[in-house]
Amino acid sequence: MKNNFSTILGFRLLKIEDVAKATGISRTTLTSIYYRRSKNVKLDTLRKLCDYLQIPLSELIEYKPKVKE
Repeated sequence: MKNNFSTILGFRLLKIEDVAKATGISRTTLTSIYYRRSKNVKLDTLRKLCDYLQIPLSELIEYKPKVKE
């Protein structure tokens, strides 16, 4: 899976603090997602981020299945 959160924030010149205030998601959680340290992000958190950024989930998180051998 590829997490595009940091790329999107950088492109839009948004700060984690601003996203935290607008969404109610803790800065700790957002920082963990930003630096790709998070392995299990709640669906509700992803929904709030997508709503705030006005993007589909597939733009925030990309998933490519493993190729069968």
